[in-house]
Amino acid sequence: MGKAYREGAARMAITGDDPMLLAEADPAKVARASKATSIARKPAMEPIVGFMTNWNIVAYPTKAWARQVFPDMEEGAAQAKLMDAVFEASRLGGGDPVQNWADHTAELKKRVNWLNEQGFDALHYTGPGTDLRLGLAEGHIWKGGASPALNGIVCQPNIPTEEVFTCPHAYKVDGTVSATKPLAHQGTVIRDISVRFEAGRIVEASASTGEAVFKDLLNVDDGSSRIGEVALVPHSSPISQSGVLFFNTLFDENASCHIALGQSYADTVEGGSDLSPEELKQKGANQSLIHVDWMMGSDAVDIDGISKTGETVPVMRKGEWAF
Repeated sequence: MGKAYREGAARMAITGDDPMLLAEADPAKVARASKATSIARKPAMEPIVGFMTNWNIVAYPTKAWARQVFPDMEEGAAQAKLMDAVFEASRLGGGDPVQNWADHTAELKKRVNWLNEQGFDALHYTGPGTDLRLGLAEGHIWKGGASPALNGIVCQPNIPTEEVFTCPHAYKVDGTVSATKPLAHQGTVIRDISVRFEAGRIVEASASTGEAVFKDLLNVDDGSSRIGEVALVPHSSPISQSGVLFFNTLFDENASCHIALGQSYADTVEGGSDLSPEELKQKGANQSLIHVDWMMGSDAVDIDGISKTGETVPVMRKGEWAF
C-alpha cells in the first residue's frame, strides 16, 4: 500500500466497524495488537500523513455500528436512523451537496486564513476542569477543508469535517484539560478523561471508565503521551447540535474542539513535507505510532490566542468563533 501511494494511487477508506467489537477482549492484548498493527502499517501511513497523495475517509452505517448508536431501536430502524444522521452530518442534504461542500470549504478557509495571519505563539483554553496553555509548533500552518495533495489533486480528506487544525508544539503544553465527550477506543468507551501536562507530556491522567485502556494508550511509545494535532470546531457544528454520540472519532471529533495524542501531520508545518523526522521534531512536531483524537471543547470553553509578544486575542467564546 505504501508503495502504491508513493506511486500516485489514491486512498479511499470506508469506516463503519462495530465500535464495541473488542469490548470483552483483554485490554492488554488489544493494546499489543494495536501497537503491532500500527508498526506494520507505518509504511502505508507515512505518505498519508505527509499528504503525498489524495485520500479520504467516508462512513457506511453498518448494522453493528447502528446498534451501538441507537441501542433501544430495532436493528433495521436503527440502521436507517444512523444513515440519516450520517447524511445530515456529512452535509448531503439540499438540492446540491457539491455546492454545499464548496461553500463550507470556503467558510473554513476564512477561519484558516485569519488564524495564519495571526501567527499565534500559543493558545490558552479555559473552562470547567480546563486551564491549558498549548504552544504551537515553529512555522505551524492552519488547515481545513479541501486542500491539494503534493500530487496537485485537490481532495477532501475527511467527510464530514468541521475543523480547522494545526501542529502544536509537542514540548510546550502545560496545564490541565478535561474531556467534554467520551472517547470510543478499541472496544472501550473512555469517559471523563482528565489530564495534566508538563512540558508537553501528560504526567497525570484519569478517567471514570476505561482508565486502564487510556493509560495503555499513553504508553505506546515516546510520543503517545504528547499531542500532534490541535483542532478548533464551533459548538454549533451540525454534529454537536444533533446530540448523537457516534462512537466513531471521524464524526465525534467534529462535534467540538479537540486534540490528538500522537503523530503530527507534516503538512501542518511550513515546508514540512520536505523535512526529515528529526527536522520536524526540532520545530515541535510530534512523532508516534498513534493518532487518537479526543474532545475537549464545549459551550463553556473559551480560547485565546497568545502572540509572540504576549498579547491575547479572543479566538473562541463559549464555544463559538469570536472573530
